[in-house]
Amino acid sequence: MNNNTRSRATVKVEIWSDVACPWCYIGKRRFERALEGFDGRGNVEVTWRSFQLDPTIPRGVRRNHDQSLADKLGATPEQVAAMNERVTTLAAAEGLDYHFERYVTVNTFDAHRVEHLAKAHGLGPEMHERLFRGQFVEGAVLDDPDTLVRLAMEVGVPGDEARQVVESDAYVNDVTDDIREAGSLGINGVPFFVVDRRFGISGAQSSELIRSTLARARDEAAVAG
Repeated sequence: MNNNTRSRATVKVEIWSDVACPWCYIGKRRFERALEGFDGRGNVEVTWRSFQLDPTIPRGVRRNHDQSLADKLGATPEQVAAMNERVTTLAAAEGLDYHFERYVTVNTFDAHRVEHLAKAHGLGPEMHERLFRGQFVEGAVLDDPDTLVRLAMEVGVPGDEARQVVESDAYVNDVTDDIREAGSLGINGVPFFVVDRRFGISGAQSSELIRSTLARARDEAAVAG
């Protein structure tokens, strides 16, 4: 097998992610770095899929991040502060400026619906990035209809379509199907990377591990093809 054959082999990557997940944004940056150093990156097809870390949060309920995390884990304020510091430091190493003091915990289902609308316009990755930045850097409230419409418009989604989605049940099935598919694959945490439906990477793993998995999938696809 020569290098040209390997580089032409298509690798399909599906990434289950929640825009409320701090590790998912870190994982996204590590995946992007892995692609930068991958000689077959032009033949990698990436699909972002919806997942909810906590679907039990009632829609419309908004809570302070630290208090929500303390209640969920039974942690003290000092323990939550230490966790925040650790994650913020790891995020900074990926060029991300996290601000948990601005973070508002909400149900992310509507944000995922807007992302599916963006995907229909070929803007799924841009919308995913914008929602992440809104959540972790800017403190955007991601269940607020006006905020979701604004963020969608910023990446090029028509505002009237975004408004129609947030005021309806459009793309409910798309989000639900992604979550159901995750369950069928045994995914119970994110980020989770599925490569060619053959390899799975759980968590925000290193760029090196991600790149080596892509290379293995590419080489096996070239042999099979």
